Amino acid sequence: MTHTIELGIQGMTCASCVGRVERGLKKVDGVQDATVNLATERATVTYDPALTGPDVLLAKIKDVGYEPLVSTAELGIQGMTCASCVGRVERALKKVDGVLSASVNLATERASVTYLPSSVSPGQLKAAIREAGYEVLEAQAGLSREDQEREARAQEVDHLRRQVLFSTVFALPLLLIAMVPMVIPAVNDWLMATFGHGVMGTLNWIMLALALPIQFGPGRRFYRLGWKSLKNKSPDMNALVMIGTTAAFVYSLVATVAPGIFPDGTAHVYYEASGVVITLILLGKFFEAVAKGRSSEAMKKLLSLQAKTARVVRGGQELEVSTDEVLVGDLISVRPGEKIPVDGEVVSGNSFVDESMITGEPVPVSKQTGAPVVGGTINQNGALSFRATKIGADTALAQIIKLVETAQGSKPPIQGLADRVVAVFVPVVLGIAALTFLLWLIFGGQTALSFALITTVAVLIIACPCAMGLATPTSIMVGTGKAAELGVLFKGGGALEGLQDVQVVAVDKTGTLTKGKPELTDLVTTDAFTRNDVLRLVAAAEEQSEHPIARAIVDAAKTEGVALVQPEHFEAVPGFGLEARVDGHLVQVGADRYMTRLGLDTAVFTAQAERLGDEGKSPLFAAIDGQLAAVIAVADPIKDGSLEAVRALHAQGLKVAMITGDNSRTAQAIARQLGIDEVLAEVLPSGKSDAVKALQAGGQKVAFVGDGINDAPALAQADVGLAIGTGTDVAVETADVILMSGDLRGVPNAFALSRATLRNIKLNLFWAFAYNIILIPVAAGVLYPTFGLLLSPVLAAAAMGFSSVFVLTNALRLRGFRPPVNPDPAPVRAGTVRAASA
Repeated sequence: MTHTIELGIQGMTCASCVGRVERGLKKVDGVQDATVNLATERATVTYDPALTGPDVLLAKIKDVGYEPLVSTAELGIQGMTCASCVGRVERALKKVDGVLSASVNLATERASVTYLPSSVSPGQLKAAIREAGYEVLEAQAGLSREDQEREARAQEVDHLRRQVLFSTVFALPLLLIAMVPMVIPAVNDWLMATFGHGVMGTLNWIMLALALPIQFGPGRRFYRLGWKSLKNKSPDMNALVMIGTTAAFVYSLVATVAPGIFPDGTAHVYYEASGVVITLILLGKFFEAVAKGRSSEAMKKLLSLQAKTARVVRGGQELEVSTDEVLVGDLISVRPGEKIPVDGEVVSGNSFVDESMITGEPVPVSKQTGAPVVGGTINQNGALSFRATKIGADTALAQIIKLVETAQGSKPPIQGLADRVVAVFVPVVLGIAALTFLLWLIFGGQTALSFALITTVAVLIIACPCAMGLATPTSIMVGTGKAAELGVLFKGGGALEGLQDVQVVAVDKTGTLTKGKPELTDLVTTDAFTRNDVLRLVAAAEEQSEHPIARAIVDAAKTEGVALVQPEHFEAVPGFGLEARVDGHLVQVGADRYMTRLGLDTAVFTAQAERLGDEGKSPLFAAIDGQLAAVIAVADPIKDGSLEAVRALHAQGLKVAMITGDNSRTAQAIARQLGIDEVLAEVLPSGKSDAVKALQAGGQKVAFVGDGINDAPALAQADVGLAIGTGTDVAVETADVILMSGDLRGVPNAFALSRATLRNIKLNLFWAFAYNIILIPVAAGVLYPTFGLLLSPVLAAAAMGFSSVFVLTNALRLRGFRPPVNPDPAPVRAGTVRAASA
């Protein structure tokens, strides 16, 4: 069989591009034909699905130099109740031609779908969800998606509350009528003596009247959803409840209407098994819905940081508009005490702005003309006017919220086990229920039919996959939300789980362990030069560089009042230093390896260089007109919290390594101060990923912590990459974890929270699996031959509801997580990462 698919392609400009794409696609194994249309920017490909697939075709398009058009949709889904629902929606979406991947989260009630917009539309995705038996949360004018989902959850909680109250009104007398005569024999004897044996028939009719409103009132939801799941050949929890309660109700109805068809003494009714079971399951669903709402508290806090309106100056007038209506370039006015609505640049006014939600720093930041401002921060004591530079999804806060949402909706590898079990769970349960009924019918004796019914209903009711479906996503949801409050952004569940296996934490020095703002501490010259001349020439040469060490030298010269001239020539020598011509003098500045490369002997400064290195300072050498002129020492102060962070990592059993371009002596001095276990010094920027590889030798799992653009290869090479910084750009694509502020204490906190979350998930999964493994046989009646015990369907329903509530309550414990290291206190911080330094 062959399959035809359409792929959108960007970047084609001429017929040559068309030919290149066609030739590339035709080379893929399994492709029978490929035609590309330049006007529509689409490729139509006919291929054999057994030999290739859309992912391979997309990779080939990228390989030949063009960009395939792929979209991602986030869809809110209503009506999912258990892990089987999740699996059914995922399968329904993946069956749609053009869908590349689909991931559904029961806790957030969302589907994340990656698809080919040239082959499938969002409408088709929604239709697939509805065909599977669920509802899609459609966008409503004037409401954000988050507000809409919150409103839908509130409506669901309110609806369940009403259903539980309605059912309880009928279920309580039903339970009393059924159980009191059984539990208190004196009551049964009194009924018989007073009303005769016919009273039981009368009570059966009364119980029927009480059970009917429950079975076909609130119980109707199980029929609606359960029948759809059976029709789609993917039975779920609703199907189990529907089959179980219907069996009990129909059996009881026949025993009430036509008791004569049963052997004497066996025409028992089990209305309480249907009515009370439905009530208890609805009660469990109510508690579950309430707990789900609580699990997203951190996201609500983040969303509350967003301003709802902005005061925009248009046509000389101030207009208050929704932040959604703000355009890039709009002039926005902000008064004291107001939230800054979007990211921008100040054009007039002076004020202090509380940016603790971004940087974690509690000290307000001065804002004047030209200063950047970030949406969600709070203007304090002055009026500001600023020009909007980023709006909507491009703002720093929006990017942070998006990262948290993505992490909450992701699946860690540990979820794979639960998914595989759930895929076969309900069919297996139906098989066990059928076998249970058959065995009791054969070996149950005179009351075989009654026993067969009770045990089968109990098996169907107790074997609910709800807890399995909630075990992982609720813990991830609460854990990642708590992490955001602590200044840690996990990009996905894989990163959260990946930290568990890490044995070595490799840390970049400059800007991570240290402040990244070095200061000039020493300048020792040879006899042929004076300090003032060397500082003047070197500072003038370094003024063209943005390197932190260069800035330290320039700042020192300006502080001393040295006049700097513009260099006539400047050239950076990557990995070594720089060369410049200042006032007709050739100035070369760099590490000792640069002097060696220039053929200059630094032996005259050996003693000073060793002393400086032992003090943790970075010795540089300056050559003027080809002669060694001076040794210069620059010290980069250690950041507050670095020592505390290293100690906390050691306390968690982790080894800490430092990767730096500094010479070995300087690096060792820093390592001694901080108690670092291993040092990889004199590493060129391009060699950081190789340094990580060296640490990974022997199978060790390594996490790398860095903050700069040149750290990207190392972040990618590490098993888990952690980006640390203090800017307002959250676009660190290669990192798995983002630490919002520049405080290294976030690293041990990330590890501790990761471990707490994984422990929580494992406990949830253990409970979900153990509950079913132990109680399904009990419900089937394995204890009856030895102990005479049968599990009532009512108790089965209570146990099933408790299992889901247990899982949710256990996940909510993560909200009380206490970090091992406390950074400076600040409000809910929605921080960021800056990609700039060594």
